[in-house]
Amino acid sequence: MTQSDTPGPAVILLSGGLDSMVTAAIARERGHSLHALTIDYGQRHIRELQSARAIAEKLEVERHVELPLDLRQFGGSALTDEIDVPKDGVGDTIPVTYVPARNLVFLALTTAFAETAASRDIFIGVNALDYSGYPDCRPEFIASFAETARLGTKQGVEGRPFAIHAPLQHMSKADIARECDRLGLDPAWSWSCYDPTAEGQACGTCDSCRLRRKGFADAGLVDTTPYSEDITQ
Repeated sequence: MTQSDTPGPAVILLSGGLDSMVTAAIARERGHSLHALTIDYGQRHIRELQSARAIAEKLEVERHVELPLDLRQFGGSALTDEIDVPKDGVGDTIPVTYVPARNLVFLALTTAFAETAASRDIFIGVNALDYSGYPDCRPEFIASFAETARLGTKQGVEGRPFAIHAPLQHMSKADIARECDRLGLDPAWSWSCYDPTAEGQACGTCDSCRLRRKGFADAGLVDTTPYSEDITQ
């Protein structure tokens, strides 16, 4: 590979969850140096911020920005408001854990970070198969945002548009668990639970926990995440 062919820096939207961890590791595997953006948006599962820091260290991220953005001021979600996190399984409608326009806002901030980091590659761990029905995880949204970024940035109008990479877009949660294993990642570095217990364990019954646990079970792999003791694996 010549110097001109060497991948440039990539900016990763790093939540601290399993999907963002696997996505960051894929970017590193592709030869990118990593810059990571983590948004502290007032989420009740604040534990994932600690995971984002641990992942950034494990993957040797060159620069990790943790940006405060208190979406509790808006509310409207079980993750940012006094609304109970549902525990009765993944349904067919958009759940109350949807944070209004979250990925739209977060990708805009990630794009701003990428433009200052001389990066044309943005990685996000959205998934359109095993997810909770969030509209901002769909391929149509990612494609439309890439065009918005091209039109709305100096870098884009000067002919150096951003590539928005969503390598997990069409993977099942079991596929993602297998990628985690293939890449040599410890699942416990990441955090997915929306409603951790007072003892700091994953609840095991929120949508995010259910999807994660089922993914590892379907893949025949062990999830090293500590779940609440009254939850059978």
